[in-house]
Amino acid sequence: MENTIKQGKKIDVKRMVFTALLAALSVVLAEFLKFKLPIMPGFISFDFSDVPALLASLTMGPVSGVLVCLLKNVYGCFSTSTACTGELSNFILGACLVLPAGLMTHKCEKISRAVIGCLSGAVLMALVSIASNYFLVFPAYSAAFNAPMDAIVGMYKAILPSADSLLKCLVIFNMPFTFVKGLCAAIVSVPLYKRLRPIFNTYRGQHG
Repeated sequence: MENTIKQGKKIDVKRMVFTALLAALSVVLAEFLKFKLPIMPGFISFDFSDVPALLASLTMGPVSGVLVCLLKNVYGCFSTSTACTGELSNFILGACLVLPAGLMTHKCEKISRAVIGCLSGAVLMALVSIASNYFLVFPAYSAAFNAPMDAIVGMYKAILPSADSLLKCLVIFNMPFTFVKGLCAAIVSVPLYKRLRPIFNTYRGQHG
C-alpha cells in the first residue's frame, strides 16, 4: 500500500514536470514564433502554441492540456497589449481544442481516436470563437480601451467591405481562421503523439 502511494506521488510529480515543460514550450512558441496574416486584422496573430497543449492533453489527459493553456496565458498577461482580453480568448479557445482530444484518448489510445478528438476540438473552438468573442472578449476589449465597436469592425471592413457587423466579421474571418489554426495544431500534434506516446504511457492514470 505504501509503495503504491509513493509510486502515485512519483507519477504526479513527473506529470507536473512534463506539464510545466510543455507550458514553457508553448510560451516560447506564442512569444517568438508568431506571425501576422494579411487576410486578418493586425491584432490577430497565427502561432503554433496550441501544439504543446494538445500533446499534453493527448499524452497525459485533458487536465494537463488545459493547464498548459492556462499557464501560457497567465504568463502572457504579464506582457499583454490587450488588457488580458487576448489571453482570455486564447485560453477559452485553447481549452476547447484540447479537451475533446484528451477525453477521446484518455481511455483508448488509438491514433484514430486522437485524430477524431483533435478534429472535434478544432470544430468546437471555431464554433465557440463566435460566441466567446461576440459576448465576452470583444466587449471587454472595447470597454478596456474605450474603443467603439465600429472601430473594431472597421479593421475587418478594410479587408472585406461587406463585413459590416461584428457577427459577420466573426463568422467570415474568426471562425475559419480559428478552425484552420486548430487543424494545423492537430496536423503537427498527432504524428508527434504517435512517436511520444510510449514515453508518456506510464504517466497516464486516473489523474488525467
